[in-house]
Amino acid sequence: MDLLLNRLSPGLIIKIQRSNGLIHNANVMTVNVNKSSVSVEWAEGDATKGKEINIEDIVAVNPELLQGLSGPPHVKENLPPQSNVSVPREKRKTLSKIPAPREALRGRPSRMTVISESLPAENDMECEPCAPTPIRPNSSIPAVKTRTSRQNGVGDSQALPRMTDFVEEQMTTNRSSLQTQARRKSNIVKEMEKMKSKREEKKALNSEMRTKRAQEYDTSAPNWEFGKMIKEFRATLDCQRISLSDPAEEHRICVCVRKRPLNKHETAKKEIDVISVPSKSVLLVHEPKQKVDLTKYLENQAFRFDFAFDESASNEMVYRFTARPLVQSIFEGGKATCFAYGQTGSGKTHTMGGDFSGKSQNVSKGIYAFASRDVFLLQSQPRYQSLDIDVYVTFFEIYNGKVFDLLNQKAKLRVLEDGKQQVQVVGLQEKLVTCADDVIKMIDAGSACRTSGQTFANTSSSRSHACFQIILRKKGKLHGKFSLVDLAGNERGADTSSADRQTRMEGAEINKSLLALKECIRALGQNKSHTPFRESKLTQVLRDSFIGLNSRTCMIAMISPGLNSCEYTLNTLRYADRVKELSPHDEGNHEIGSHMETEDIEESDVSVNGYQFTEEEDEEELSPHMTSFQDAMAQIGELEDKAVEQFREYLQKVPEWKALLAVTEQPDYDIEAFVNTAEHLIQASSRVLVSMGESVNALRLAMQLEEQASKQISKRRPQ
Repeated sequence: MDLLLNRLSPGLIIKIQRSNGLIHNANVMTVNVNKSSVSVEWAEGDATKGKEINIEDIVAVNPELLQGLSGPPHVKENLPPQSNVSVPREKRKTLSKIPAPREALRGRPSRMTVISESLPAENDMECEPCAPTPIRPNSSIPAVKTRTSRQNGVGDSQALPRMTDFVEEQMTTNRSSLQTQARRKSNIVKEMEKMKSKREEKKALNSEMRTKRAQEYDTSAPNWEFGKMIKEFRATLDCQRISLSDPAEEHRICVCVRKRPLNKHETAKKEIDVISVPSKSVLLVHEPKQKVDLTKYLENQAFRFDFAFDESASNEMVYRFTARPLVQSIFEGGKATCFAYGQTGSGKTHTMGGDFSGKSQNVSKGIYAFASRDVFLLQSQPRYQSLDIDVYVTFFEIYNGKVFDLLNQKAKLRVLEDGKQQVQVVGLQEKLVTCADDVIKMIDAGSACRTSGQTFANTSSSRSHACFQIILRKKGKLHGKFSLVDLAGNERGADTSSADRQTRMEGAEINKSLLALKECIRALGQNKSHTPFRESKLTQVLRDSFIGLNSRTCMIAMISPGLNSCEYTLNTLRYADRVKELSPHDEGNHEIGSHMETEDIEESDVSVNGYQFTEEEDEEELSPHMTSFQDAMAQIGELEDKAVEQFREYLQKVPEWKALLAVTEQPDYDIEAFVNTAEHLIQASSRVLVSMGESVNALRLAMQLEEQASKQISKRRPQ
């Protein structure tokens, strides 16, 4: 093993095998003798990559490194030092002239060269060496030289035994050397077998891991790679989710977020959950991304709110931390508002109105009903019994800038300002209720009348803002008011590429009201001197709920967890973040910062007719096409109201025409009076009809301008 590590010097080019089976060259950088491993590097594109590889894996791919390590050593390595002793050439020439005594050669059975144990002196006389006898292969017996018995005083009878002992000693040494070589070769074979066994075990382990991963991740899902990355990321999080034992903190403006579970439709499509809620105030969005070289990765974006609820949270838990703290404030003479905001199909109506079981809704499990129960519980407490408070409820919707009473056969209502500049919803009926069951009946009846439409996410989606109000009156005077609003989704205009005018107007009005609502809540939280209530009917109707030191607001941002809804989820979260800007790096979130990449969100995310624009554009630099579109939409609304009002006034003149016609039925009617009255009515009607014609023509022009601006915006719509 040491010899093999010595061969793997830095700079050597070897072959390595990647985990995917690919084999390529790499440069040896460092050798770790203690770990029996080698660090290598190689170039891959513009990047330099490296890894540490065990010596067994290197030998498996580079078997040529073992060549020469197990071969037998050369014979000369085992020769004794005497084999290198030779007689100088000059001395051989001198001694060769002296004949060897015959006595020293008598009795020798064969010619053999023998060397004595001691080296001759310079004056000693030697015979020229004779030819040695052949030596067996791998023998270490050296050729020896003859020394005369007269010079040494020793005969052949004494030299031969010494030679025999030496030969036996050399043969023993050779046997020991061969045994050492055999043992060395045996050790290398064992090492090779051990390396082979480890390699096979590693292959089996990798195969088992691949099989296990295939079982853990459904590879038939369209985006299973992202699902795997998200699951591995979640394993690094220390989750501390919200629980009923946590205190319900009071905020003047509370912004929270709720994640719903994957629905049946998303589960059938094998969609991936891209939302994580690691703590009671932090939410993560694992946005799938792909580089230019098609490398897939996640961009983990963090959002921090007052409260964050995961898919396991019930309506009761959401109510406890959001709307419940506001109920008591209305008994103290305050006004409160709770909004549910989010895209279509995110669970707003489920949260506010109650659980759905198929198409039927259990309204007793919604925030509307929970708040009503607490109102009656507080009303029965001794400290509030003396106030003699009566409880009323109203339920209306705002659709396309128009208000409809859901508790009065969906009658159309008018929003006007009185002499004190107080907004009044003319004709809105308040229903007196005495218990929670009465309230549940009202909610059930009103929800059945609400305007809905089909969207990409829901076959029956609420397309209006539904406002359920609990009003406390003390001896007829307003004491407190709690408005619970289920906002409409904001994305239908962007999702329908071939939308008709009704759909465009519907989506534009929804998004316009949401932008106005956001600015009103921000102005409330920042104590601004101006609050843009008149920007939409929604904020106009709820104006009194935003005014006063005792006013409190809560927004529940509802999000869908599926990968296909990731863009809309980010829009919802950015909108909510704009309402109450909280940094994801504030206290209580230090443990999350080390696990994610965050970015500062600088864009407002509410779209109008599919066009998304920044907050700066909203306030300052709208594109000409967007400005034209908004102007046309505003004109359409104004001209529509004017034309309808003119027709209503004209119809009010119908009784006069009928009365004039009835006069002609009498036999002695005054024909001159008839003519005078008819001329007066015709002139009045002519003026009304001309005005009505002008209003209708102006409405037609505004509609044409809206259509042109909509086409221009559609070209800029992000794909």
